[in-house]
Amino acid sequence: MTTQTTGVAVPEPVDIRHLSIEQLARLGVSQIAYVKPVMMNGARAFAIHAADGTPMAVAGDRDLAIAAVQQHEMLVSLVH
Repeated sequence: MTTQTTGVAVPEPVDIRHLSIEQLARLGVSQIAYVKPVMMNGARAFAIHAADGTPMAVAGDRDLAIAAVQQHEMLVSLVH
């Protein structure tokens, strides 16, 4: 799809409910990181995972985890 005004190709929207397991695993791997609360050494922490589930880091608080993801120019998705 190309916009009329700019001539730039714009990707078609995708309904993620209809993606295969393989497509879902690759979705946003380099653009999205998930932050979820975890227990580490008896204390609450926040794990950061790539979109495919690969562990990337652990932060001591939620705001620090979000800032770390954003610093790497990735989008944050919070998981409960």
